[in-house]
Amino acid sequence: MGVHVEVRAAVAGDADGIAAVHVRAWQEAYRGLMPQEVLDGLSIEQRAEGWRRIIAQPQPGGHTIVADRDGAVVGWATYGTARDADPPSTGELWGIYAHPDAWSTGVGHALLIAAEESLQAAGHTAAYLWVLDGNARAARFYERHGWIEDGGTRVEERPGLVLHERRHVKRFPGAQDPA
Repeated sequence: MGVHVEVRAAVAGDADGIAAVHVRAWQEAYRGLMPQEVLDGLSIEQRAEGWRRIIAQPQPGGHTIVADRDGAVVGWATYGTARDADPPSTGELWGIYAHPDAWSTGVGHALLIAAEESLQAAGHTAAYLWVLDGNARAARFYERHGWIEDGGTRVEERPGLVLHERRHVKRFPGAQDPA
């Protein structure tokens, strides 16, 4: 059974909590999927600095929300208008993570539902997200929520790292195909 969390817009004071979730989730979820030295080298302090900037100056059309349990950030999601060459009616879930201690407690579900509802309210008829190739746990989570792998792939290069990702898409209920 899930534990109650409050999903709310991120504020500057959440940066350290978001960064801690970010680093711990990557270290656990991506073990064996990316070089261990990359995971070991992740810094909560460096991530927190980046999150302070993101929260202070979000991307146009972008949102960051957190799952707060008893005053502590236990998960977060970022989303907004599609960054790829997709129709303007398409949204994108840029990232969503829960602290490993909060996995399977409803935190991810609450964040995903809130992000989907916000994307729909902004006029998006569909959305997509990217899943690291081999991350079966995440793929199953999204598929349980109606996101379907559509065959799209991409390769994202970062310093010391090449990420192979698979696209999942979801049409929102009541969405009409563009004429």
